[in-house]
Amino acid sequence: MLALGVIGTNWISHQFVEAALASGKYQLKGVYSRKLATAEEFGGKYEGECFYETDLEKFFAREFDVVYIASPNSLHFAQAKAALLAGKHVIVEKPAFSNPQEMAAIIELANQQGLFYFEAARNLHEKAFRKVGDFLPVKEAILGANFTYMKYSSRYDQVLAGGEPNIFSPHFSGGSLQDLGIYTLYAALGWFGMPEEVHYFARKIATGVDGIGTIILRYDLFDVTIQQGKIADSFLPSEIYLENGTLLLSGINSFEEATFYDRASGEKRPLGIMQAANPMIEEALDFAKIMNHPKDPALGLRYEEWVELSRNVNEVIYQLRKQVHVVFDADTTNEE
Repeated sequence: MLALGVIGTNWISHQFVEAALASGKYQLKGVYSRKLATAEEFGGKYEGECFYETDLEKFFAREFDVVYIASPNSLHFAQAKAALLAGKHVIVEKPAFSNPQEMAAIIELANQQGLFYFEAARNLHEKAFRKVGDFLPVKEAILGANFTYMKYSSRYDQVLAGGEPNIFSPHFSGGSLQDLGIYTLYAALGWFGMPEEVHYFARKIATGVDGIGTIILRYDLFDVTIQQGKIADSFLPSEIYLENGTLLLSGINSFEEATFYDRASGEKRPLGIMQAANPMIEEALDFAKIMNHPKDPALGLRYEEWVELSRNVNEVIYQLRKQVHVVFDADTTNEE
């Protein structure tokens, strides 16, 4: 049983803790929040003894195995670094880090400490994600893809009213690409590999980050077009175009249905995927398996693939941001 600590007390932290406990592989041991009452309210929803801290140094001095970090994006790096130095494995909610410099430093530190770093990009760990990947033919038979994930954020209302909520703030490494676009990039790079060229056409909002945009990933034989955003809604499915038909996906951030349209027969054949009630349980199980079997060579190879994919997605996001001149405070810090 892995002793779990949590940083961040919003809805996504609840969803991860619920998934972790349901997996039977974790026990919630500690919660950090800037306010003690908030930490106690969070932990009180779950059975078992739990400690609460408002001081990060004291939090990491406690006995537990792994920390799930779901604080504002700009805080991930410092908190993950402190956790690793304290001997804890780290699960960092996507987007894990603001730029490639932060990513490289954490990966190197985790390796030095003999610990694991995971980016919690849940779609990568769904069985349906792997099933789609197994279904896809060789790249020569892929003609292209169109991925869409666009969902209006109620916090954009605050921007329109003159505010700057964290998810739309360059000070907290926000923006639509960081929050929603990352799912589409995990899908594209997870299934097709690193693109040869990347292009981004974005609409920036008053805070200086991207609110909506179109991404083009150029591969040797095909392109992937991505529409993503947090200031509008889209109800389009995602599609992958093959020589013999089209694969339709109900979503790209989480998979409820996948259907193959066979051009020759005109038939639509479901891939027979099933979505877990809690979409984070599969990643919780995957992470636990690695931490519980650190010497298993097959699992070690899988872990290295996840880390490399995390690194590549982070690099692509950084290149896309540079094209539309979205600069975070964390970028300036790393240049100094």
